[in-house]
Amino acid sequence: MTVETINPISAIERTRPHREVDFAGGNVRHEGGILSDKIEQLNARYIAGEIDSDALTGAILASPSVQLP
Repeated sequence: MTVETINPISAIERTRPHREVDFAGGNVRHEGGILSDKIEQLNARYIAGEIDSDALTGAILASPSVQLP
């Protein structure tokens, strides 16, 4: 799956997505999960503004490391 790139954002604009990623990652780890390197790379692209939240979510759900209930 390819993820379309959007325009990068400023450092101030990265605050919200950074908090979102930290919160979500904390929840995953709290439940005993581990984020793969691929997911961490996607999260970094989201924080940098290279992809939007829909693209991030779609790429994560398409990842073979994700197990849905």
